[in-house]
Amino acid sequence: MDRLAEMRVFVRAVEDGGFSAAGRALSLTPSAVSKLVARLENRLGVVLFNRSLRSLALTPEGEAFYPAALQALAAVEEAEARAQGGRLTGEVLRIRSVPTFAIHLLAPLVPEFRRQHPGLRLEFVLGNEPGNLLEGGVDLAISIGELPDSSLVARRVTTMRWIICASPRYLAEHGTPKTPAELAEHECLNFNKRMPWSTWSFRGADHSVSRIPARGGVTANQGQMLMALAVAGVGIARLADFQIREALSEGKLVRLFPEQEPRMEEAIYAVHQGRRHPSPRLRFFLDFLEEEFSRRPG
Repeated sequence: MDRLAEMRVFVRAVEDGGFSAAGRALSLTPSAVSKLVARLENRLGVVLFNRSLRSLALTPEGEAFYPAALQALAAVEEAEARAQGGRLTGEVLRIRSVPTFAIHLLAPLVPEFRRQHPGLRLEFVLGNEPGNLLEGGVDLAISIGELPDSSLVARRVTTMRWIICASPRYLAEHGTPKTPAELAEHECLNFNKRMPWSTWSFRGADHSVSRIPARGGVTANQGQMLMALAVAGVGIARLADFQIREALSEGKLVRLFPEQEPRMEEAIYAVHQGRRHPSPRLRFFLDFLEEEFSRRPG
């Protein structure tokens, strides 16, 4: 009888909020998840989930069992990692990230991390859409900017700055705005309204926040598309510094308000479940990120 499999399914059902979501994360059918949880409950002689509610909820017994199950799973991973010289084998770490951060900052780090942990598989889930950051079995999510209050744990790994920019071609045709307020007279390329970065704002010296109009006829849900549109001369965009370094150095894009950029700095967080005992695979990756970004200027 595989007690670890039962506990893994139970923990995933708790963290993902249901049997269907847990099944998707573990490549199991909802009925298989339900059977494993039922087998666990029969073995323990308690009911772990209240199934009478529309959403899955833990019983008091389930609430007590959850942290113990987390600790047990973490201990098994730790023991296996120690036996393998600090390396994990057969584990999967699922990482959600905004595409631009993953492409420009995470991808270059993967070779070194894989060298250190060749047996740990990485699965990247890229997207900008708002919602549950850890949905679908995600272990770690990269989030830019302010975080909503929640039970999740957020570790600040680095920062970035928004840069308002345009191509020389656009500026030659439409003129160069001298102040942020003049952006109201220009075609601004922006994220879709439901995206968290669609509001362009500046922090004042007194820490007050002022918002500027950023309207235009073209929006997108991906920063890469906005950069391509800006380079093509369609309009003015607000993009992440790490995304457009090369375009700036090659003269494809021009900074418009460099003196304002320090006031458009955002923190970048690694977000994960609020566990007392993070799994070794999660801890290894968090420590790796912290070390890599601590040695990089800016």
